[in-house]
Amino acid sequence: MAFEIKQTLKLGQHLVMTPQLQQAIKLLQLNRMELAEVINQELMENPILEELADVPDGEAAPSAEGEADAQSQADPESEQRRDEDAFSKPAAQEDQVVAGKDDFNWESYVEEFNSNSSSAPSMREINEDLPSFENALTKTTSLEDHLSWQLSMTQLAPQERKLGELVIGNLSDDGYLTANLEEISREAGIELEDAEEVLKIIHNFDPVGTGSRSLQECLSIQARFMVPRQPLVEKIIESHLGDLERKNYQGIAKALGVTYDRVVQATKLIMELEPKPGRSFMTNDTHYITPDIYVYKLADEFVIVLNEDGMPKLRISPYYKNILAQAGKPDASGKTTKDYVQDKLRSAVWLIRSIHNRQKTIYKVTDAIVKRQRDFFEKGVQHLKPMILKDVASDIGMHESTISRVTTNKYVHTPVGIFELKYFFNSSISAADGTDALASEAVKEKIRQMVQKEDPKNPLSDQKIVELLRNDNIEIARRTVAKYRDMLGILSSGKRKKVI
Repeated sequence: MAFEIKQTLKLGQHLVMTPQLQQAIKLLQLNRMELAEVINQELMENPILEELADVPDGEAAPSAEGEADAQSQADPESEQRRDEDAFSKPAAQEDQVVAGKDDFNWESYVEEFNSNSSSAPSMREINEDLPSFENALTKTTSLEDHLSWQLSMTQLAPQERKLGELVIGNLSDDGYLTANLEEISREAGIELEDAEEVLKIIHNFDPVGTGSRSLQECLSIQARFMVPRQPLVEKIIESHLGDLERKNYQGIAKALGVTYDRVVQATKLIMELEPKPGRSFMTNDTHYITPDIYVYKLADEFVIVLNEDGMPKLRISPYYKNILAQAGKPDASGKTTKDYVQDKLRSAVWLIRSIHNRQKTIYKVTDAIVKRQRDFFEKGVQHLKPMILKDVASDIGMHESTISRVTTNKYVHTPVGIFELKYFFNSSISAADGTDALASEAVKEKIRQMVQKEDPKNPLSDQKIVELLRNDNIEIARRTVAKYRDMLGILSSGKRKKVI
């Protein structure tokens, strides 16, 4: 078999992920706090960039002039077209736009971005009262600290104290022991029987029942602390916890040979026990959500406003513009000051363009959502329409992956509440008569409201909910109702029933 060397010419087109494009995609999916961190980092690392707020009083922003500005004035939509094409141009074209050639008029290009800002409205002019962060300034006692303090007050041998520390360190937020006691006892160097005794001591700590390994054990420990003791309560917890969960009071009464009323009275006492002893020590710090965008209704129209409050506004430093115009002599390594400044300038300009493109894209996506979901913004969740990423992508002429990145971890403040942008994308539920479908979130809201209004002594079964939804022209299977009910955190009808 003979080998030979050949030269072939093949024409093809493919997208190369340049570092600039990767940065733009990364910025697109960041939330406000993450974006602010990136901008502040760039301000520290790139001397070309400076914050517009730092401009001294009386110093005007540079005026737009030169070749780029002349073309911008001749064609006002040229900048918008460049921004919209930032994610769709082949890599070779992007390098020409961003990196540029040696004879590219960088000064005019810089001035264009210093003089132009995002076309979308800004929240800077809206003076909203910010939420209080006083909760973040306080430190609460944790369950581990509370139990460790009690352990330090107990007279135990060193190995027993070590086991107690291991038990406390392996508790869940609810106060249950999540590790295997046998393994902990081996690590502490004591016998399993002795470990059980130490664990009983912790069970008696405040809150009572801490360190339990099951719900039954937790309730049994608390029941033994009742004064006076309640033997019937202890028997129900020990042998009939499953029947109690199903509210089978008649079965419990028959099995224990007591009256129905006595079982009801015992059940009332059990309901006063704490199934999660660590609950009172769970942190309840308020986590505030700062919306990326606001939607207001003015007259009969919805107005979209970007939230840029606290976001640094960037511009190119005039000082380095002068260096770029004057520098030209190479140093000992053959590099010129102009080469360094141009490299940092390319990075700065691309960052500014990427931020502008991010803001415009968020604005366009929100605008498309508002147009498609107008009934939701006017009437609420039950009027949410089915919508997929492809719908918005086709409306604004972008790829579905771009829409997915834009809507992740971005929140919008609306007249009916604050929602993540992803919330508006829902699967559809068919209408019984074949008319317009309904969004799955709207169906969940209907189910939630039905359960809220039900008779506690006769709760709605999943099949009954199916029938009620069918009366509202919503065709849905019983298993789908069960799935939505689980997603909403609603118990089954048997567990929701309140006999007492």
